[in-house]
Amino acid sequence: MDSSASESCKDEILQRELHEMLVPAALRKPLITDLENSVSLNSYYIEFSPDPEDRIYKKFGLFVKAPLPGEAERMELDLHLSGRRSVMTKLVPTGIAEFDKNEIMLAQNFQEMYLKIILDRSEFIPEFVPLGKNDTCKSSSSTFYLLLPVVLHDNESTITVDWEIVRRCLSSPVFRASEDDMVKEHFPLDDEHLQLFNGYRSISDVENSLVYCPHKKAFFFITNVVHGKNGRSPDKETETSSYLEHLEQFGIQLKYPGQPLLHAKPLFSLHNLLLNRRSENSESCERPEYFIDLPPELCQLKIIGFSKDIGSSISLLPSIMHRLENLLVASELKHKLSLAFPEGAEVTCYRVLEALTTTNCQECFSLERLETLGDAFLKYAVGRYLFLLHDTLDEGELTKKRSDFVDNLNLYRLAIRCKLQVYIRDNPFDPSQFFALGRPCLVICNKESESNIHSRRSSSQADHASSSGVRCSKGHHWLKKRTISDVVEALVGVFIVDSGFRAAASFLRFIGIQVDFEASHVVNACISSTSYIPRATRLDIVALENLLGYQFLHKGLLIQAFVHPSCKNKGGGCYQRLEFLGDAVLDYLMISYLYSVYPKLKPGQLTVLRSVLVNNKAFANVAIDLSFNKYLISDSSALTKSINSYVDWIKTGALEGSLIDGPNYSKALSDLVESSMGAILLDSGFNLGVVWTIALSFLDPIRRLSSLQVSPIQELHELCQAYNLNLQFSPSNMEGMFLVEAQVNGKDVSTTASAINLNKNEAIGSASQKILTKLKAHDLIPKSKILEEVLRSSSKMEAKLIGYDEPPIDVNTPEALRGQPSRTAENHNGDPDSQTIGGSHKETARSRLQKICDVNCWKTPLFECCREEGPSHLKLFTFKVVVEKKEAPDVVLECFGAPRSKKKDAEEHAAEGALWYLKHDGYLLESD
Repeated sequence: MDSSASESCKDEILQRELHEMLVPAALRKPLITDLENSVSLNSYYIEFSPDPEDRIYKKFGLFVKAPLPGEAERMELDLHLSGRRSVMTKLVPTGIAEFDKNEIMLAQNFQEMYLKIILDRSEFIPEFVPLGKNDTCKSSSSTFYLLLPVVLHDNESTITVDWEIVRRCLSSPVFRASEDDMVKEHFPLDDEHLQLFNGYRSISDVENSLVYCPHKKAFFFITNVVHGKNGRSPDKETETSSYLEHLEQFGIQLKYPGQPLLHAKPLFSLHNLLLNRRSENSESCERPEYFIDLPPELCQLKIIGFSKDIGSSISLLPSIMHRLENLLVASELKHKLSLAFPEGAEVTCYRVLEALTTTNCQECFSLERLETLGDAFLKYAVGRYLFLLHDTLDEGELTKKRSDFVDNLNLYRLAIRCKLQVYIRDNPFDPSQFFALGRPCLVICNKESESNIHSRRSSSQADHASSSGVRCSKGHHWLKKRTISDVVEALVGVFIVDSGFRAAASFLRFIGIQVDFEASHVVNACISSTSYIPRATRLDIVALENLLGYQFLHKGLLIQAFVHPSCKNKGGGCYQRLEFLGDAVLDYLMISYLYSVYPKLKPGQLTVLRSVLVNNKAFANVAIDLSFNKYLISDSSALTKSINSYVDWIKTGALEGSLIDGPNYSKALSDLVESSMGAILLDSGFNLGVVWTIALSFLDPIRRLSSLQVSPIQELHELCQAYNLNLQFSPSNMEGMFLVEAQVNGKDVSTTASAINLNKNEAIGSASQKILTKLKAHDLIPKSKILEEVLRSSSKMEAKLIGYDEPPIDVNTPEALRGQPSRTAENHNGDPDSQTIGGSHKETARSRLQKICDVNCWKTPLFECCREEGPSHLKLFTFKVVVEKKEAPDVVLECFGAPRSKKKDAEEHAAEGALWYLKHDGYLLESD
């Protein structure tokens, strides 16, 4: 692909499109119809457990028409408050609650009331606030549920609505067109009444109620009357001598300064409580609540009985319902997948929700870790499938085909076809955009108004994480195509973590990616490696097997893994196909290692560690540690010279302070690590457990991670950005070598460094490392944790091979192959030397003899027709077979068969004779 095409694809995957968000079906069902006089609703108690226990919360319950699905009905959620406080909330199913039509109306009015208070409180400034009058708003609601104060009964097993509080709040004068109950005249003050801004009221009505103070333009909860203080009392919070004198400075005269003051707490501002605020070290867990004292005559009584503990509870409800709605959406996707394939039911809704939640949501979890795991599995599963299906394609062609499968644009198109985009959550919860029964979205979206509501300008605004665009009644939002493809990879990760490879493969089939293969394909790939046996004389197989810690059944695979492409004109074939396979498996193994060992590692850190572990230079050094360079079969003297030069430099070390940083590593060295892993994977019948054990034994990430660093170029850029330093690289070509000069300038620092290398990027990296050393000597250290610090501070868990649940394929006995199911639903026999008798398969003597030669790394048995006799229509053929043992080159086994009318039968009889001899010579077991 040319550069212009590449840029075009990049631009396309970053494009945003408008997509509708799914509203969960469990909340879409209206509570009651006009024809019903009563209704039964499913009830759920919302349990609040604050930490620390410095707040009192009024008990609340959730009431819905349809029952919530299993995982959602017991949802647990940790809400993060200011001051590093938190409230653990739990849903507890409490059975069925009965409502009549009047009670439903009261409940809806109560919900409308407190939603106005917490979200649209300016509507409460007038003296009269209507409730339940807007039928248009009711009909445009997209969700139907009630959140009401409740009383807990019968050992916390059932709840009933606290109708006393509901009716008391709704009896407040602000909801009446006539305020006859609010006495406007001034009466003599006594111990049971107070003169408020808007009338004369009993103290019992004022306490635990909500008031509005025009002079402060703010709402307050009144907790109690302070009988020991009045307007003439000293005001400790100001420089004036009394409240009366302080207010006079602002032109406010108190007519009744002798009234006791009201102890008041400001009404909260609603926040997104799904954000993790535990990192706010500056705030203390013991921070006290903020209270002030107010003169009664400056307070307008708004809602009677609307206490502080009710306010504390309703401040949590929008965040709770936002999470519940998202969890219900994840539950619907899980249900959709379970209908499509059985393994779809084996994952948890919480894991699905994690895969649907992007980092833009700013929650305590996101899809990134699952996406990293899913991406690695996708690369491995698709690569394995293509390797087996296309046995004639080279590495470059296989890589291109795999890219076509796993390309972000392809994943995007497949996701759109399956309508996965409607489940994605990509914006942080904005409390001002919280809509429910009693507060519906007023931006009505339809086909005619959609283009005006969601203009292209909104799309550009949505590029900022803080902007969620215009919220409409359809829940439209702008999504990048890349985001949709990321969700696909994250969902693959969900199935790997919760169920395994087979479930992940089922999901890939569901979206339209084929990764299944026949067991016979694996056997055929192993058998085809016999073409490399003639090169066995150039390789010490026993020594190499000891290095790897693995004994090959098919020695040809081991030989193939060490044949460089420079030999391709002498017999054909090289290690590149196995390298393609090994690259994919190593990538998955290392991600599995990091994912399991460091469960708290941030996705970005996981990606950095992955790049440090899985790269050509790291693998090249591993190859040198294992002396793989001694076994490379190559016909290129230049390659041999280059490898030897690099090996010598690694083993002796560069001269300290030398301008020249040494020779380039040879990619052929890293190729050997990947191809050998691909060979073991294939020879073991795709037993990933075997490869996992071997890979960890010599890659040893546990030891290596303790000293690994991120790229010096990346670290230098981050350091310069942190300290506002100017960084500049000046490369030049010196007779085939690259000289790179790096220069850093800042307010208090100026330094340079140079490096020479055959590779430009390597020279830049070396110069960067030298500059870093100098900057750190000036006490300029990275402001963010470097990789080593991150690993030291991260808790380690046991390394696990995540998700591997596939039975390995038996590549040793063809009988076993024919008796086991294939990777798809049907069996297939790919052995050209097999015979079918009575519906069963029988291995031929010739194929058994070939297998024995392969296992012992002998030459391919040579069949020769040594006699033909008889007339043409009755001709008989006699064959002999020659077997040469590698361990006894001077001894040649020749076996002659009996005359047969068919050449194939004659070869078979000769092979049977050779097998009889080998069995008596100890090369075959009785079972053979």
